[in-house]
Amino acid sequence: MKTIALAALAAALVAGPALAQEQNHANHGAAKPAAAASGKISVETTPIGELIKNEKAKAALEKALPEITAYYDQIGGMTLAQVAPMSQGALDDAKLKALQAEFDKL
Repeated sequence: MKTIALAALAAALVAGPALAQEQNHANHGAAKPAAAASGKISVETTPIGELIKNEKAKAALEKALPEITAYYDQIGGMTLAQVAPMSQGALDDAKLKALQAEFDKL
């Protein structure tokens, strides 16, 4: 069952780049969210590409969702909250809340 969930996450994440590009173009030139501007890491506003530049945040993410490492190049422009609906349950609300709690400790 876990293999099926991982395969579903992989399939869902492959579709992510197109959505990320659309969203990035739509927000081109827009002001950054306050959380991103202040340096606070947020599952809602911090792009994954920025999140993984912080070694402690990256470690927390990879501990919670080890399979995500294979998709960093494809989902780097997206936030974890944007990836969650495409993850087929691998990144659910509970996991997002737990990750945010870890990020808040940093």
